[in-house]
Amino acid sequence: MPQKTAVSEERAETTPRRRTGLPWWGKLLAALVALVVLFTLLIRFAVIPGLGELFGEETHDRTGPALLKSIKDMSRYEAATGNFQVVVDLEKDTKYLPDALKGKRTLYVGAGTVSAYVELGGLKDDDVRVNDDRTEASLRLPHAVLGKPALDPDRSYAVSKQRGLLDRLGDFFSDNPNDERAVQKLAAQHIGDAAKDSELTGRAEKNTTAMLEGLLHSLGFDTVHITYAAKK
Repeated sequence: MPQKTAVSEERAETTPRRRTGLPWWGKLLAALVALVVLFTLLIRFAVIPGLGELFGEETHDRTGPALLKSIKDMSRYEAATGNFQVVVDLEKDTKYLPDALKGKRTLYVGAGTVSAYVELGGLKDDDVRVNDDRTEASLRLPHAVLGKPALDPDRSYAVSKQRGLLDRLGDFFSDNPNDERAVQKLAAQHIGDAAKDSELTGRAEKNTTAMLEGLLHSLGFDTVHITYAAKK
């Protein structure tokens, strides 16, 4: 059998041994991760009473006080309100690019209200006539008009959103990802158009007439005439 020489023994002693296992920083990191997972499980399953309250989530409202920007006297009678709902299907495509790469499609349910009112603050002297005995009154009012559509955030929601790869990357680096202002604006526009096609203004004029007749009768007028000016 060959015998080991002095040179081979010296090389064997100077050759460093390979370390096995994780380095010290790896062990420290693994221990920290294990502690975080352990605390999460303890809080999640309430193993220790009161631990969830100790590390529970707190909400702090640091909103500043609301500022009064302006005061406007209201002289209109809001006589009717309509509730509307519309399903908006908004799709944006890019020429020469597939939808999987560049494109957006949002299905949005918009619910809101539109009010109809009669403006009473602009009545002139010849629009209100009373006889000498104060038993008969005649009023000529402007026709009812529609207010701006108001979306209800509690009843409006996005059903589905489809975005291409480039759009997803853009939303990732954007300060306002998944912006829904476009579909909300379109929903309000459709609700406003539906209100124009409805009988909301006619209902508002009937309600205004009934309100004024009841008010003037309670003031002692026996005969009350309510008319509306010709539409321009």
